[in-house]
Amino acid sequence: MEKLWSPWRSHYIESFKNPKNSGCIFCDAFHENVNDDSSLLIEKGELTFTVLNLYPYNNGHLLIVPNRHLSDFDLLTDDEYLDIMRKLKLAKSALNIISKPAGFNIGANLGKASGAGIDDHIHFHIVPRWNGDTNFMPVLGEVKVLSQDLLLTKKKLIEAYNTKQNT
Repeated sequence: MEKLWSPWRSHYIESFKNPKNSGCIFCDAFHENVNDDSSLLIEKGELTFTVLNLYPYNNGHLLIVPNRHLSDFDLLTDDEYLDIMRKLKLAKSALNIISKPAGFNIGANLGKASGAGIDDHIHFHIVPRWNGDTNFMPVLGEVKVLSQDLLLTKKKLIEAYNTKQNT
């Protein structure tokens, strides 16, 4: 694989060396403010929160995360599980409003062997998909091109979330 220079990743890597961080990016994200322009947090609830993936597979790639730090799917309470499903449904509706994808991938990678990049705090992905969204860049260049800034996507998603929650 050829190297692609991505200096923005150094901020992510360096964040783990910061002693004020908890060591879990999701626990840190939970303590952020939705209204902070540098935060990718979309919404916070009593049991779960929604955040944009910093390294998305596609524009609008969201993560639904339980507020409690736990790694095992079996440790989710019934209320947490139900809230995750409700938040995935809300995320799907909001993504339909802002980007009208042709489909979605929804799921979780449980454990390192399954491909979980962060396996110590369970989280669920919802990835909007379009026909033809795999092109020569990831296939030949092993590079993903995103056409929209994450913080602009965040702004649009918050507006869509507010629309769906008020209906």
